[in-house]
Amino acid sequence: MLRSWKSPREDQQAMHHLYGHMILFNHFRPNIQYGEKYLDRSQNLKEVVRTMICKGNEMVENPLGILNLIDDLQRLGISYHFTREISNVLENIYSKCFKNHEEWNKMDLNLKSIGFRLFRQHGYSIPQVEIFKDNIDETGTVKGYLNEDIMSMLNLYEATYHSLEDESILDNARIFTKKFLKQSVEKIADKYIVSLINHALDFPLNWMVPRVETKWFIEVYERRNGMNPMVLELAKLDFNMVQAVYQEDLKQASRWWKDTCWNNFSFARDRLVENFMWSVSKNYLPGYKGRGVLTKVNAMITTLDDVYDVYGTLQELEQFTNIVNSWDLEAITELPDYMKICFLLLYNEINEMSYEVLANEGFFVLPYLKKAWQELCNSYIKEVRWFNSGYTPTLNEFLDNAYISVGILPIIKHAYLIALTSVSKDTLQQFERAEKFIRYACLIVRLNNDMGTSSDEIERGDVPKSIQCYMHETGATEVEAREYMKRLIVDTWKKLNKERQNAIDSKFPHEFIECVTNVARMGHFMYTDGDKHGKPDMFKPYMLSLFVDPIPETDLKQEIYEENKIWKILVGVGYAGRVKHAKELVKEEDDTWNSVVQDQTPPTRHWVQSMKEHIKVEAKSSESTHGMKKPPKHVKHAFENGEFVKMRSKDEHKDT
Repeated sequence: MLRSWKSPREDQQAMHHLYGHMILFNHFRPNIQYGEKYLDRSQNLKEVVRTMICKGNEMVENPLGILNLIDDLQRLGISYHFTREISNVLENIYSKCFKNHEEWNKMDLNLKSIGFRLFRQHGYSIPQVEIFKDNIDETGTVKGYLNEDIMSMLNLYEATYHSLEDESILDNARIFTKKFLKQSVEKIADKYIVSLINHALDFPLNWMVPRVETKWFIEVYERRNGMNPMVLELAKLDFNMVQAVYQEDLKQASRWWKDTCWNNFSFARDRLVENFMWSVSKNYLPGYKGRGVLTKVNAMITTLDDVYDVYGTLQELEQFTNIVNSWDLEAITELPDYMKICFLLLYNEINEMSYEVLANEGFFVLPYLKKAWQELCNSYIKEVRWFNSGYTPTLNEFLDNAYISVGILPIIKHAYLIALTSVSKDTLQQFERAEKFIRYACLIVRLNNDMGTSSDEIERGDVPKSIQCYMHETGATEVEAREYMKRLIVDTWKKLNKERQNAIDSKFPHEFIECVTNVARMGHFMYTDGDKHGKPDMFKPYMLSLFVDPIPETDLKQEIYEENKIWKILVGVGYAGRVKHAKELVKEEDDTWNSVVQDQTPPTRHWVQSMKEHIKVEAKSSESTHGMKKPPKHVKHAFENGEFVKMRSKDEHKDT
């Protein structure tokens, strides 16, 4: 939260959007993915990918391929379509490979690293010492690292960000692999791997906001040698369809925001799109019904932040805080008009949200929602008092208040109570048991916020932030204080990882666990290298990328593949002998086939042409056999491993 209580308030004009959220309406255009053709195509692609996953589940004796596929699906933002299938695969691999410690001795470092990361992410208990004892010494040095391929080192680096407290081996391995990757990246010719390394060094995967990662990874994945074009096409289609949902949500949010009249406050930041981004970060799924509520909550927090920060006098703020604590509508008569408007909207919105839960779930949540806003305003007024009196708190004293004043607690509580499918007394007790989990997420946002904004805020007059509190308490320089905060963020993440594991073990709702974790990730996104929430120009490229500009349609080559259903046959659909698949392929125009063949690189061109001939032969013989024989072994193996692999024989090289 910003904090610069000063006067005269006529000078306190908040910087509104340079582009304004109405740019969305100027840029929005009918999303091409809304048509029935694209929905059908998406369904077909999902069936293809589902088949890949199921086939990978049959090959757990060599699990690296299917684990890589799962990792790709998660990063591409489409794993939510295959939750059950992925869960089954992970359980199968864990029970047969990772649960048995003796199996670890048979694994290379790459398999151990990606498995460790994915299984910890999904709540499985994997001990760091036992699994990596043959690969990493106590100092974190990777044994025989000169013989390890670069992806093994990158996957180990990513795995270290899933460490818990007191896991010193992973802490040291993080330092070692980070140094190794920095030194190695300039020597690597593969641009895809270079992109992965540079990206990981800036933002380790466990710290990335899912939707931001998805947009970035789609563009990078497209350049990968051996990428699966069907997976890529599904990711693009899905991104655009989900984006269309976001556009509708944003239009509704914009209408609400305009009706509140809060956007007319000259002192308040107009950050509707940024507030919507916070909501998307907590749950990006298109079917999530709580995004509108959370956008309202975020917008109200931002405006109240500015009321306490840049406009209200100390006396007005004390009065306003007392009224929020009493939740007494009649008491607002003594407030200035702008505060009356603020409290009335807050009062009406929270009461309406509570009414919806009561009407639909039969549970009265108003006392719990009121408490969240009362705690927030009390934390705001404490910082105003500190500033007004010139008091500099200790770091611990500051953080005990600042994890609330950062404004995340009301968002998480609303997400939990409003967006769940059912609410009960048990639900609320469960929320209380997650106190540490939530606190650590809030602290990560707070610390990142201070790292990205404190210099500007102190310069214009503000309550000391964590950096200044640490400097005042210890005598450290600003550089030393910032280094300490970086270490504190890493240590807090380790605590968060542990509490996340506890939440999974305690059967907390998956949506809640992801919401809390993503809040912490959003802190890194918004405040690394500056303040994207406070400076519109910094956020604008992400607004356009995520909410306005669709990913261009896939090229004709991939469209031909899908329309001809060739990929379905290659990954296993129809192997039992459905004559119609072969006949459909044979009926295709030769020109269509030729356009596919001519577009390929030489090895793949030969492969596609031979596959066409194979299908024609099978189609002719199918009338007597009532079925198709399996395709050549090299084709079958390529697709069972979950990737489009250019399998070539010596003869193929000669022919091409």
